[in-house]
Amino acid sequence: MDTNDAKSYFSVRLLEWYDVHKRDLPWRRSRNPYYIWISEVMLQQTRVETVIPYYHRFLERFPTVEALADAPEEQVLKAWEGLGYYSRARNLQAAVREVKESYGGRVPDSKEEISSLKGVGPYTAGAVLSIAYNKPEPAVDGNVMRVLSRYFLLRDDIAKPSTRIGIEKLARELIPEGKAGDFNQALMELGATVCTPKSPHCLTCPVMELCAGRLEGIADELPVKTKAKPPRPERRAVAFIEGAGEEAGRILARQRPKEGLLASMWELPHVLLPETMPEPEAAGADAAAMRFLREKLAAEYGLNVEPTEPMMDAEHTFSHIHWRLRVYRCRFLGLAEGPAVHDGGVANNTADDDGLRDGDVFLWFGEKELGQYALPNVFLKILKQAGVR
Repeated sequence: MDTNDAKSYFSVRLLEWYDVHKRDLPWRRSRNPYYIWISEVMLQQTRVETVIPYYHRFLERFPTVEALADAPEEQVLKAWEGLGYYSRARNLQAAVREVKESYGGRVPDSKEEISSLKGVGPYTAGAVLSIAYNKPEPAVDGNVMRVLSRYFLLRDDIAKPSTRIGIEKLARELIPEGKAGDFNQALMELGATVCTPKSPHCLTCPVMELCAGRLEGIADELPVKTKAKPPRPERRAVAFIEGAGEEAGRILARQRPKEGLLASMWELPHVLLPETMPEPEAAGADAAAMRFLREKLAAEYGLNVEPTEPMMDAEHTFSHIHWRLRVYRCRFLGLAEGPAVHDGGVANNTADDDGLRDGDVFLWFGEKELGQYALPNVFLKILKQAGVR
């Protein structure tokens, strides 16, 4: 069978399979481009099962482009809390604001316009255009690259931009006329449920008969992908600062700077330990780490605490950093002149307005604050393990 026949066979059989086997997912019940856009952003690097409840809650809170565009960022981050990769939420809101201002609240239906929005790359643009507007645009993600690499026996490294461009061209050629939305979803579905990264279920695959990777016996070896550099390890000491008196039962949190990793989110104060610091199991390691934590918090943030004992360990991996955290219970002794502790709403933390450096605002967290402000997953887990609700 020649290449054109193989392509036609693939497209026809895939759509037939999808009509029977597609999962009933909430974002498939609508052609609303805003809903589809939300789902596609959430699904990046996140499992379907995890996304579903977030998708429902997010749209209940921000049911329209205008609702999301007009919402305070803090509310958006709180609604996103737990999904991780928070730059997705910030970019999404920035793009939605542009849709409101420049396109009257209607998500653009041209590739040029939608691709110009902040955070909208080729995959998201293709997904929205094809699923919402049935435009014949490819939507190539990891699932799609894996399926097509195996079926067509493509040996090029999918980590290279040139390979992605080539697969996008191939995917575009496969889209049946008038079936762009269903075809792209079928391709994603096959990669997610059948043509999986490890141990693909070839015997239940609708296109197995002509899959070149299976016929060559190397489906498990495809796609070819250069391994990314492992995340850089960092050891950090975390201050679990308990309130007393009027603040009894509350925990002191710090707002991160407005730029960079986890921008503007709230966290337990913590410091990077030097590489020369002994491992936690070594004799005297905790005493040394607590002393360093006390001195560093005082020097960097004007935050005076007395660490008293280790509480727990935690870990968290970002795309480029792996945090190993040891949490220390601390007594609050006060703040030097400059930073501020607030017991109500978030203060403006720009130096122009109140003399504070970016990131110098602290807040006593109780039940109300935990329900109002967003914290990264790792700190939520620490608070939960410590019994803070």
